[in-house]
Amino acid sequence: MSPVAVVTGAGRGQGATEAAMLRSRGWDVVTTDVDGEVDVIADVCDAGAWASLVETVLERHGGLDGLVNNAAVHHIRPLLEEQTDDVERLFRINTLGPLMGIQAVVPAMKGGGGGSIVNVSSAAGARGFPGHTAYGATKWALRGISRTAAVELGPLGIRVNAVLPGPIDTPMLPVPEDQRGRRFGHLPLGRAGTPSEVAEVVCFLLSDAASYVTGAEIAVDGGLAA
Repeated sequence: MSPVAVVTGAGRGQGATEAAMLRSRGWDVVTTDVDGEVDVIADVCDAGAWASLVETVLERHGGLDGLVNNAAVHHIRPLLEEQTDDVERLFRINTLGPLMGIQAVVPAMKGGGGGSIVNVSSAAGARGFPGHTAYGATKWALRGISRTAAVELGPLGIRVNAVLPGPIDTPMLPVPEDQRGRRFGHLPLGRAGTPSEVAEVVCFLLSDAASYVTGAEIAVDGGLAA
């Protein structure tokens, strides 16, 4: 029987790549987003939507083994220009959404003997960047959720890890071909990353190959953290 995973924010970009790679490796994947070609249209900030999503997964597949909290929104704005409504929106989607997702899937994972959760944080959740007050704060908070969840859920056989992507060439951060070298020349690897390079790490953390890995944070950032 194939393992089953939910991937949020899978309508495009990084989430879509993660879902496709999981499927190519034998996973049954249920994708969700607020729009796009996904299995279930759902808002990660809606507890009712999460409950319905998990119910759908269990009805279709009989179990739930993995969750990738990938959905996120982003804006760049100076600290003194941040607007309360916009900051709250980022926290609801980037931080509250993953927390609600974890709460929603744990009963199903516990009933199945365990599982693996991967929270997609960001390099902006590990250091300061100009214009990233709101976005960075949401991703710092997600790291805290990940670590605490790893401690609390470990006894249930549920692993929780975080991935911290750096600049990745997705619709959230489109990088014109002629700017990639100049814009990211400060990185040790000298380029933006690709969604598949993040997906490889996500797939590893979900898999049994990472069976003794929990509470970890893996930077996929071209050496930015160094």
